[in-house]
Amino acid sequence: MTRLLFLFVGSVLLLLGTVAPGGTFMMAAGLAILICASPWFAQCVRWLRRCFALLDRMMKTMQRVAGRRMGGILAATDPDVAASAHPGAHGAAIPPADKGAATTHFRACNLCEAICGLEIEHDTRSVISIKGDALDPLSQGHICPKALALKDIHEDPSRLRAPVKKTADGWREVAWEEAFAEIAERTRVIRDQHGDRALAVYLGNPTVHNYGAMLFQRPFVRALGKPQVFSATSVDQLPHHFAASFMFGHTMLIPVPDIDRTDFMLIMGANPIASNGSLMTAPGVRRRLKAIRKRGGRVVVVDPRHSETAALADEHHFIRPGSDFWLLAALLHVVLAEKLDAWGHLSGALRSYEQLTKLAGRVSPEVASGFTGIDAETIRGLARDFAGSATAVCYGRMGLSTQRHGGLSQWLVNVLNIVTGNFDTAGGAMLTSPAVPVVGRDSTLGHFDRWRSNVRELPEFDGQLPVAALAEEMLAAGDDNIRGLFTFAGNPVLSTPNGRQLDAALEGLDLHVAIDIYINESSRHADFILPTATGLETEHYDLAFHALAVRNTAKFSPSLFSPPPGLRYDWQVLGELARRVRAPRRGLAGVRERSIAALMNWLTPSGILNVGLKLGPHGAWRSPTKWFTGLSLRRLRQAPHGIDFGPLESKAPGCLRTRDKKINLVPTVLRVRFEEVLAEDLAGSAPHGNTFELIGRRDLRSNNSWMHNVPRLIKGKNRATLLMNREDAKRLCLQEDQIVRVQSRIGSIELPLQQSDDLMPGVVSIPHGFGHNRPGTRLPVAEANAGVSINDVTDERVVDPLTGTAAFSGQRVTVGPMMPSGDA
Repeated sequence: MTRLLFLFVGSVLLLLGTVAPGGTFMMAAGLAILICASPWFAQCVRWLRRCFALLDRMMKTMQRVAGRRMGGILAATDPDVAASAHPGAHGAAIPPADKGAATTHFRACNLCEAICGLEIEHDTRSVISIKGDALDPLSQGHICPKALALKDIHEDPSRLRAPVKKTADGWREVAWEEAFAEIAERTRVIRDQHGDRALAVYLGNPTVHNYGAMLFQRPFVRALGKPQVFSATSVDQLPHHFAASFMFGHTMLIPVPDIDRTDFMLIMGANPIASNGSLMTAPGVRRRLKAIRKRGGRVVVVDPRHSETAALADEHHFIRPGSDFWLLAALLHVVLAEKLDAWGHLSGALRSYEQLTKLAGRVSPEVASGFTGIDAETIRGLARDFAGSATAVCYGRMGLSTQRHGGLSQWLVNVLNIVTGNFDTAGGAMLTSPAVPVVGRDSTLGHFDRWRSNVRELPEFDGQLPVAALAEEMLAAGDDNIRGLFTFAGNPVLSTPNGRQLDAALEGLDLHVAIDIYINESSRHADFILPTATGLETEHYDLAFHALAVRNTAKFSPSLFSPPPGLRYDWQVLGELARRVRAPRRGLAGVRERSIAALMNWLTPSGILNVGLKLGPHGAWRSPTKWFTGLSLRRLRQAPHGIDFGPLESKAPGCLRTRDKKINLVPTVLRVRFEEVLAEDLAGSAPHGNTFELIGRRDLRSNNSWMHNVPRLIKGKNRATLLMNREDAKRLCLQEDQIVRVQSRIGSIELPLQQSDDLMPGVVSIPHGFGHNRPGTRLPVAEANAGVSINDVTDERVVDPLTGTAAFSGQRVTVGPMMPSGDA
């Protein structure tokens, strides 16, 4: 009866569609209904279901085979046997030989964004010396103190070399099979009882320095179902990705300063001398900045602290923390009002110019001066000099990203470069052409506000929630809270706001799995810690930082040493976890996911890298003319110093991933936030009395929290101090090295005072990454130089309302002498 009804309705619609004006849709609907009602349609559906079921069984079989294949590799007690059984599993480790046979190994350092080329002299068991590789086309012999620590990390006795499980009697070493089996079972219990959203993943900063982890972390997250995902991105560079997504159409279309050809570099909220260049892979940045001045150019630094970079610059201007948005808007005001703008080859590839002119017209230098503390005429002169320079580039980094207006600030940095004709041109802000493309030819990436966190309703971006919400999502009442957490190479207790709250929240989880080489302030709470091979034991290719480099180069680093017996690689651990915890999916989605997993496990990271290199702009598969001469992993292995593909080149508008291939100068979401800020009275009053604005600071020998167990990097004068302007200290009757108390809404810390004229009055500074004084860690060197954590006084409620990025810079604190015991 139902089939007859469908046949009747379909026939009527088809007939009416043939006579009614514009009846194409009606005809299509009628035809579709007739097809669905036909007797053979049901048979086709049954046949397709059988095909999908057969494919599903085939993929499960392939996955089991791949799992056994990988398991055989992992089970091998001798890593050299594992390597020979599975070529490409972890590069070409050095073969067994006599200890006295010294030789040289070339690789890129993977400890920070500079990716300096290294020349390592070694025997088969240990490193003899590490120095810069003079033939590396990017770093040209530069090296920083952190690279020497590769030897220390490799030999660190505190490093875990087998999985451990927390028991009533403390940590106990367990076999991989036992760890995987129990983790999988407890994960399934949480998911079955509370759903996918009861699981969460935190991805730490070191994952970006490991290409195997980068390739396999996303499939692992998908295998969990739809977990809540957090990462160090939202306490670091999220505003850069946010602006790139809305302006250029992809989160990784981040412009990089062409530092080697610019005549005017404006540096805001960044200290590249200490960071080695962040989101600007520029090893030897001191030499590069000096070269700007040597060729007659200028370097101007705007920062609340007269930093190491400011000491090298032509000019330095103090600015109140968190007010960079106002300065940038005022610079645009001057450029547009005085007709100093220049568009060049992008004049036909811009949208919303009229809206930009209206917005910028509302922030004059006089208005900005009240917020920034910079004189209006100084702002005008800076805008004129920047726009009038032959080539110029504005570079804004952590100080701009981690503040209440982080999203707006990074957007306006891009806009300033664009409107002055310094985008996609030599000496300006340019887009890179990495050998392994991180932006596909037809891809668009980045979505915003598709869902929100449960407690504060902070928006997601590109599938991740702001980490400032992680602790509260664990502590929330009801069935929506997080009950199981996987942390990967991260220490969020020290690196995210309100660390004490997160410390307490981690204790209440039903399951916490840490993939880490140390028992640190965060992993000490875990039920299982799964250590992996690291540093000199891994092959290396910088997927992320070649895509952010100031010159187009490529370099592959084979592993130097084999890992300790039984130790696994990050990608192997992630792949095995994904296989065991995979949420059941039926139909085509399940087949697709298992197919990808099986293929990736079969290829291994080096095989995937080889495909990426061949498909890239210099690759052997790019065109038939490059089949025999194009780039491949084999060719890259034959160039131990790396390959130079030349300086950055103009790519826009062809590289844009917006639908109309145009730059959106004023995305709606940013315009709305701009107008909200203008409507608010954000100036308030300047700090007074014992109230100050807090900022962080960076040291060349530190890398967040994870390099403090290395003696050569932590030795010397105590760096975990409160930096304060001398006049402020005198006003509060505070003395050098006196222990002072810093207080905020969430708590207080006590640390020594260091006085300096390098800090703007009303501002205080504490370095990031310390606080190694929590019980239960196994980091003896770090514990002996514990310091305090700045994030024990940074308020998790203070975020950029636009992106959810933690607003570390400019938080209000009070400072006073340490209270006697019992008076606190």
